[in-house]
Amino acid sequence: MLFDHFDLRGLPLKNRMVMAPMTRNRATAAHVPTPLMREYYEQRASFGLIVTEGTSPSADGLGYARIPGIFSAAQVAAWRPITDAVHAKGGRIFAQLMHCGRASNVLNLPAGARVVGPTSTPLPEPIFTDASGLQPASPPHALTEPEIAVVVAEYAHAARCSIDAGFDGVELHAASGYLIEQFLNANVNTRADGYGGSIDGRNRFALEVVRAVCTAIGAARTGIRISPYGAFNATGAFPEVEAQFLQLAASLGSLEVVYLHLVDHSSMGAPAIPASFKSALRSTFRGVFIGSGGLDQRTGEAMLTSGAADLVAFGRAALANPDLPARFEHDLPLNAPDFATFYTPGEKGYTDYPCADLPASTLVG
Repeated sequence: MLFDHFDLRGLPLKNRMVMAPMTRNRATAAHVPTPLMREYYEQRASFGLIVTEGTSPSADGLGYARIPGIFSAAQVAAWRPITDAVHAKGGRIFAQLMHCGRASNVLNLPAGARVVGPTSTPLPEPIFTDASGLQPASPPHALTEPEIAVVVAEYAHAARCSIDAGFDGVELHAASGYLIEQFLNANVNTRADGYGGSIDGRNRFALEVVRAVCTAIGAARTGIRISPYGAFNATGAFPEVEAQFLQLAASLGSLEVVYLHLVDHSSMGAPAIPASFKSALRSTFRGVFIGSGGLDQRTGEAMLTSGAADLVAFGRAALANPDLPARFEHDLPLNAPDFATFYTPGEKGYTDYPCADLPASTLVG
């Protein structure tokens, strides 16, 4: 089933393999995509769907060094050759909209931008900066309700910019402790107003962003990624986690977003997501479901065959094997990822992973 074609709400995918979003820090210091990024994504166009690295919807969201944005004319123009290159090889590509929120340091932000979050409590973990190495995360400004409305509008603007740049859609990053999950997670969101204090309150920001983006570009081009039970960026499970995310999944289904992408980082040391909860999320959402979590060919195929997911996402294997679909199809050995170069500048560990030596006529896609 991995190699079956799939219809993603009218968007044809040549297989059911998704390249998962992975931060790679290869944009310019001014957060503009580069020709090297074009090569990287073009190399991986044999995946049915590529989801880009986290890409900020605003200047305030640029919490990490050298991550790209998608809110300025220069960024839109720089993304266009990348989407064109993927499409020329028959691939499909969604931009992942990631606002870092409190996972940020002011040294990584452009002039006039600020670190923001649901509260003023800083991330307890350090942030790497090109200027001064590891630094404590900057204390965030707690967003007021009128300011939240501005941030929601920024997501909608970034979604429209994404379509202008040639993307097939966007994935809202509501996982891994970034801004949307900072509102979703009860360990981080201690607000007592309408954006916190209850399941409805904590879900409110996420749903407002989803509605705004669906209005801007259509639900058929709007996906979302969630990570209940994730522990990255000081999140973690909380007593109402399952009830809250099941309610969120039901609301997302009602809004008819194109897919729900579930992050399972238990293979990387995060707490395991109960199988019963995964199944409940799948049945509650009812739409296209993307599974992930340290998958290989066997476990990815099994997830599809069992009906646990419609599409399956591969992260580090996709990073180290630009031709992963072909390697799976022909049972070829895989390159190992070079962990030391995950976030460093340049082509090493980025565009220099070799493809398998196969005749062009045998390549997937």
